[in-house]
Amino acid sequence: MKLAVLLFVLGALHPVADDLPPDLAAALSSYDRAHYESDLPRLAGLVTDDYVLVNSDASVENKAQFLADFRLPGFKIEPYVREQSVNRVWDCGAVTAAIVRLSWTQDGTKHTRALRYADTWIKKNGRWQVTFTQVTRVP
Repeated sequence: MKLAVLLFVLGALHPVADDLPPDLAAALSSYDRAHYESDLPRLAGLVTDDYVLVNSDASVENKAQFLADFRLPGFKIEPYVREQSVNRVWDCGAVTAAIVRLSWTQDGTKHTRALRYADTWIKKNGRWQVTFTQVTRVP
């Protein structure tokens, strides 16, 4: 319910810019690097305690489950490039979205999948954090 209220409020506000402000761009870059460096402390700090991830298979994970994936032996995400980015930024929140060709190794097997994702960010106490992620497979 909190997310629905946040999205409603954000939708009612006039976007500050379609481009990312420097502090959000830095947070997004750090978030990406934390994924492919499997940097759990950085990932933990860049997502809210009530973080929700909706995976491309429609499963839902909380923060602990999301972070647990990075602790699996042999799990490794390769660096990726964002394409077709769509960003919306407000004073207190933002949505960053793009298509990525995600490649990763799990249980000794390499996987690759094209995904469209959307991250919802909130800014509290001058700090950007992801609070919700939706991932969809690109046909």
